[in-house]
Amino acid sequence: MAKKGGKVLNFVAWLTGVIVSLAVGFGMTGQTLTIPWIAPLITVIAGWVVVVTTLISVVLAILQQ
Repeated sequence: MAKKGGKVLNFVAWLTGVIVSLAVGFGMTGQTLTIPWIAPLITVIAGWVVVVTTLISVVLAILQQ
């Protein structure tokens, strides 16, 4: 029984991480989230890197199951 609860908790933590990563990534691409001492173009590129790598990790996690 403890394993089932652990799986659910791991899934919830993973899903939360994915949602937060996408929120931050899209916030950076839309320039809602900015870093004052970094050029806006670099922030947008970093945001796209976050979005793309998060989506790749989601696909890989689904394929692994």
